[in-house]
Amino acid sequence: MSEHIVTAFDQDLKQLAGKIAEMGGLAETIVNDSITALMRMDGELAQSVIQADRRLDALQFHIEDQSVLMIARRQPMAGDLRQIVAAMRTCNELERVGDLAKNIAKRVIAIGGELRSKKLAIGVEHMAELAMVQLKTVLDAYTQADAETAKLVRERDEEIDRLYTSLFRELLTYMMEDPRNITFCAHLLFCAKNIERIGDHATNIAENVHYMITGQQLTDERPRSDEIELADFDSDN
Repeated sequence: MSEHIVTAFDQDLKQLAGKIAEMGGLAETIVNDSITALMRMDGELAQSVIQADRRLDALQFHIEDQSVLMIARRQPMAGDLRQIVAAMRTCNELERVGDLAKNIAKRVIAIGGELRSKKLAIGVEHMAELAMVQLKTVLDAYTQADAETAKLVRERDEEIDRLYTSLFRELLTYMMEDPRNITFCAHLLFCAKNIERIGDHATNIAENVHYMITGQQLTDERPRSDEIELADFDSDN
């Protein structure tokens, strides 16, 4: 392969990484805005989250197209191929994160009023803060090619699971105490589940980053708490 082709390929890889960084930044903003909309019961901000998710979708399509073209034109091997595959997988995970944030925004619109319990909403907000730290950390690990940090993100997912389980039980108790709380708490419960799943997607990215750098899959079972399952009727579209 000539030096010119190698240089052009390196530039392609840098542009691909740049697009992932752009998509990651937008995903972080969308998640943050969806939680802010929830805490403030801000329907206008919730609508802006729904609109912003379309930009995230467009970035995903662009990254996937660019990746396929690079594979077809350059026929990369080993580490270079892993970089491209990791970018495709990561953009897919980020697109799902955007969908989950959009689901939260839709819940805000559905609630359409004041928070019935600030305390319970703060519990959801705390979960979101942890998920945001996970997302930011793993995106930094991707940018810096840091396999150890990616592994740590994977191991810390259990903390979000524990919080979700605790909040699930608290919300159920609140609903049982007063049937008037059922609708509001059900919406919060689905918001919490969406946040828990955002943490899962951050963990998926962490596994992709580790594979991209080392060429090895993390095959050991993920650390998990005694999570209560919730049938999630939210759509990821």
